Amino acid sequence: MIKTSATTHWYVLYTKPNTSLKVAARLADLGVMVYAPTQTVVRQWSDRKKKVQVPVMPSMVLVNVQEKDTGMVFQVVGVVRYLFEQGKRAKVQDKDVVAMQLHLEGKAIAAQTAVQVGDTVQVPQLDEKATVVALRGKKCLARLERLGAVVSFQLQ
Repeated sequence: MIKTSATTHWYVLYTKPNTSLKVAARLADLGVMVYAPTQTVVRQWSDRKKKVQVPVMPSMVLVNVQEKDTGMVFQVVGVVRYLFEQGKRAKVQDKDVVAMQLHLEGKAIAAQTAVQVGDTVQVPQLDEKATVVALRGKKCLARLERLGAVVSFQLQ
């Protein structure tokens, strides 16, 4: 689980195409806390199938640095720029990074049992409201209101 200090923020870096994992490794070598979420997919070639790790957010890397150290990331080849939101560097909250980790690790998030599609539920580990978009057995898919991202969790 990623732990951060109160004086740092997660920022979104945009990288050159197909370099996000290399950039993340180089930034980690510099001592920067980096999160480049990946997932395992099966790729097929003409002669074989292979499981490979691919970035969940192509050309993007999350970095956790202090405001005064935001320029140091440009020492790494492949970093293009920070992403901006309303004229300021886009910040990602710790709980959103943790939510992404939990989702990619396939860990269940507890929720109420009597839900239907369209209901608004409170996702406990995220402390966020979400709208249920699909139910498949005990698996629930819900869209987070603030982020617009879809999370999945097991119903109890």
